[in-house]
Amino acid sequence: MQVCGVQLSSATSRWRESWPPFGGSYECAGHSCCISGSQRPLCRVQCCQVPRSTGNVAHLQKEDKYSCVDRSTSYLHVQTLRNFPIEKLYGEVVLVRLDSVLLLDPLGLSSCSLKRTLSTIKYLYKAGGKVLLVTSWDPVLQSVNPVLKSTESFADYMSSLLQVKVIPVNGVPCLTSCKKEERVQNDIILFENLLNFRGENANCNDFSQKLASGAAIFVNDSFSLSHKIRASTVGITRFCYASLAGFHFEEELMQLLKINDTTRRPYIAIIGGSNFLRKAPALHLLASQCDGLFLVGKLSFQIMNGLGIPVSSCLIEKNATKEVLQLIEIAHNRNIPIYYPTDLWCLNSNNNEQLEIFDSAELLSGLISLGWTPVDIGPSTLERISSLLSSYKKILWIGPTSFDLTEEFSVGATQLGQILNKASHNSCDIILVGGAACKAVKGMSDSSSQYTASENESIVWEFLKGRILPGIAALDKSYPYQIPWDDVFSDTTQPLFVDIGSGRPPS
Repeated sequence: MQVCGVQLSSATSRWRESWPPFGGSYECAGHSCCISGSQRPLCRVQCCQVPRSTGNVAHLQKEDKYSCVDRSTSYLHVQTLRNFPIEKLYGEVVLVRLDSVLLLDPLGLSSCSLKRTLSTIKYLYKAGGKVLLVTSWDPVLQSVNPVLKSTESFADYMSSLLQVKVIPVNGVPCLTSCKKEERVQNDIILFENLLNFRGENANCNDFSQKLASGAAIFVNDSFSLSHKIRASTVGITRFCYASLAGFHFEEELMQLLKINDTTRRPYIAIIGGSNFLRKAPALHLLASQCDGLFLVGKLSFQIMNGLGIPVSSCLIEKNATKEVLQLIEIAHNRNIPIYYPTDLWCLNSNNNEQLEIFDSAELLSGLISLGWTPVDIGPSTLERISSLLSSYKKILWIGPTSFDLTEEFSVGATQLGQILNKASHNSCDIILVGGAACKAVKGMSDSSSQYTASENESIVWEFLKGRILPGIAALDKSYPYQIPWDDVFSDTTQPLFVDIGSGRPPS
């Protein structure tokens, strides 16, 4: 049912782009975000050729489109290992931050991500760098993975993946903890679980310095921690000569940026999950960018209630009413449709095996009081989605379709995955965010080349809210555009004028 009515700097340079500043607050999309760290030298460089005749004045007065960077997102342009001069890696000590969850899932959803992570390590090793590996795992992950029983067992596992000797080192994770012979050898070194040290989660300055001791280059390949401030992702960058994004990190960042790309239209977002209040800023942004919204999961009940449809009080977030009405107003002002489920699969609380399909209005008007609980979207809703998507060129699916965390009753996600798989073959760009969306298309033929997929749902929500992601902001910056040197410096016989500013925003 439709509801409408609503790279100027080199890779080895210490120069950092001036946005965002470290050691202070930064205004971004209405939010004040504070990232711990020390103040770095800030500067801005603008180059142009000094004219020797009045005929070139007009050229200099042309709009400098190459320096007009959106400062709210300029921090996302980071230096990458791919663009770092490979000859600069030889003989250097390189510390790599890894994601243990990816490493322990060689055949699962993260298999492509694992290959990129292993490629980062092998690339550094073959380039002649002394590679130090750090990662972390919690007790729950350790309890279900024998590989994580000890640093030694994990090192053996990494050796089998890399086909290179990995030496385990216990104690404070720094080069000085290694024996002299281990430093001299060209083997890769794996340090102890970072969560064994309180300084990791506290982003302790002393711990960060110890972690970086002896390392000239830091490579972050743990994108899943980008929204958190950790010593091994943020604090360490203050003590390394260069801080770069690994191959996996780079790919995940590129996928993140595609969400805000609106060049492919019409663009619709299928949004599931719960907690409308917490996601409100992100939902408002999507409403301002997309050409249609389809809300499923518990979020749909909030929209239905905001549109005046009777909804049982047990399904309503009473403290989110204002944000719901704001979303409806944004959609109304932009004249875009908001859709919600027309039917639902429901489970009888008196008989956990009894599943039936009910019309949404019928369910919400009284059946819930009789013991029926919505668990997932129904077939009519899926048919509606299928018919709608044929008119869209870009589709974002983020969040689960189900109303309950119990996956055994979730049937809508699999069928929605089949619908999106069909749409992808019609030249439609598909973006999948979160475990539910990624699992829905896992195993479909040719699906790997048809989708942009990311399991890091929490990071995407933080990004859509307009918040700075500390793990990205801490990395070295790169100039976001290709500089047309033929225009900037067309005559090499004339002098080049370099204007070095303070890098501060205009008052």
